[in-house]
Amino acid sequence: MAEMRNRSAYHEYFIDAKYEAGMVLQGTEVKSIRGGKVSFNDSYCLLHQGEIWVKSLHIAEYSHGNLNNHDPLRDRKLLLQKKEIRKIEAKLKEKGYTIVPLRIYFNDKNLVKIEIGLAKGKKLHDKRESIKQKDVEREMKRYLR
Repeated sequence: MAEMRNRSAYHEYFIDAKYEAGMVLQGTEVKSIRGGKVSFNDSYCLLHQGEIWVKSLHIAEYSHGNLNNHDPLRDRKLLLQKKEIRKIEAKLKEKGYTIVPLRIYFNDKNLVKIEIGLAKGKKLHDKRESIKQKDVEREMKRYLR
């Protein structure tokens, strides 16, 4: 199964809460995702009129598509329950919170899901700390082998 992760999100943000959402997609987009042709570069989510949208998520055009191929950078609506959207909306009103896409995957019913996270930006010293932590973990794994 194809699963794409947004590694830079974990480097740039502290993730407080994660939510699983469906995505409104066209057929050729699903085929491109299955092929792993997704890029999270500069992608973000925003709340607009009670709906959550993912912006700048690049899903490459399907190679065997025709004239009806999709626009790679179009805005895509996320499907969440109203209760979850209200929780997210309340958190976004607090200073410093944002919504970032974390990963795209196919669930057990073969539906495309996107995991989004409520995130708070890291300062430069926090980023250095997480890099040190990763280095220590890597060294420990190396010694345990």
